[in-house]
Amino acid sequence: MLLVDDLLMFPIRSVLWIFREIHHAAQEELANEADSITAELSHLYMRLETGKISEQEFGAEEKTLLDRLGKTQKRGRGLEAEDGGEELQEQSVKGRIA
Repeated sequence: MLLVDDLLMFPIRSVLWIFREIHHAAQEELANEADSITAELSHLYMRLETGKISEQEFGAEEKTLLDRLGKTQKRGRGLEAEDGGEELQEQSVKGRIA
């Protein structure tokens, strides 16, 4: 009977696995984007300290980068919240199987 259950649940498990992989790829992409923005901020501070840009240019660029970073982190928190829901769904599916 266990073999039959496994065969019947295979499509559902496969779809869940695909969604899980997409979710992990999205999390990695957001983390890479946040690291990139942080590196741009560091470069911006270095340009200010060396006098290559003025205070006004620095302020405008810094605001843009900080806004992008804030949006990226907000999206990341949204994915983390969804991650908890994904585990609950997986557990409920396993509970129905048993």
